[in-house]
Amino acid sequence: MEMPHTPEQAFTYLVDPRNRPEWQSSLLSVDVPDDEEPHLGQAWTELTVVGVRPSLVVTELVPYRTWAEVGTWRGVRASLRLRFTAMSGGCRVTAEGEVSGSGLYAVAAGSSGLLAKRAIAADLRTAGHRIAARLEGPPNE
Repeated sequence: MEMPHTPEQAFTYLVDPRNRPEWQSSLLSVDVPDDEEPHLGQAWTELTVVGVRPSLVVTELVPYRTWAEVGTWRGVRASLRLRFTAMSGGCRVTAEGEVSGSGLYAVAAGSSGLLAKRAIAADLRTAGHRIAARLEGPPNE
């Protein structure tokens, strides 16, 4: 996904779990302290629109370059890595992920993994709009 924002702007917004319900369509809320800044090892839980409450942890954080997380819920494990590359007029955000499951959750994990690529692309487009709105600030009255 190409965005008309600097890697710093995109990274700062996307890696903060507190922002995720604004741009990630599958989320209702996140449970992370309001004053906690993103950091390696940061952990939180999410509430999804289907009622699942995965636990997540940041596994990689290189400011403005790379960020990764692993999420688990019962027999499902999902990983996501975002890479930020500067480009003329903005940046490219590359998402890499994997969903796996064991036992009864193997089929569900496989199905969700197939749908994830399209959902992540749509969510990143939404994030781009949210970043732009934040940079523009409130409308002048």
